[in-house]
Amino acid sequence: MKPIEPKTFVIPELKGMSQKTVEEHLKLYQGYVKNANLIMELGSEFSKDSAKYGYVSAELHRKFSFEYNGIKNHEYYFEQLEGGSTPLATTGALATKIVEMCGTWENFIEHFKTVCTTTRGIGWAVLYYDRDRKNLMTAWIDEQHLGHFNSAQFIFGIDMWEHSYVADYQPSGKKQYVEDYLANVNWSIVEKRFADAQK
Repeated sequence: MKPIEPKTFVIPELKGMSQKTVEEHLKLYQGYVKNANLIMELGSEFSKDSAKYGYVSAELHRKFSFEYNGIKNHEYYFEQLEGGSTPLATTGALATKIVEMCGTWENFIEHFKTVCTTTRGIGWAVLYYDRDRKNLMTAWIDEQHLGHFNSAQFIFGIDMWEHSYVADYQPSGKKQYVEDYLANVNWSIVEKRFADAQK
């Protein structure tokens, strides 16, 4: 398979989130790319002798979804911060769908904060668009890869692993991290992602 090329992100100064935390977080993203590429390389080699390396090959395949989704989730996460904080267009397609889902924008934000903060453990809070049912849905994803909705498109998400916020907020500051992340989002990028998902 063709190696995965890491993306670069131009992230401005953020409210509450230090540049040091962002830099360290980007290093983790680079690690997911490196590991995914290594798994593809080794998997190809081990599959040549499945009698000898069948177990190792199978475990590499299991691990690949973790590394690959770690790449994609983080690409969405960092893209959402590029270009500076931009509000959601109140008359746009995404805002209309959110109001259809939750009644008001404010209701949606409170709902999404709850998804972020009420689940214990590491993972992601994600807003999806279900192309089949044409609905928005929210979900908690364990780690990087357990619980993704098949056929649904990732529209917006927040990394809730402690490495995302603990240096700036401490473990007890999870709620403030979510507040600040939401304040830093460039919603025009999320709107474009929603538009693309509807094509």
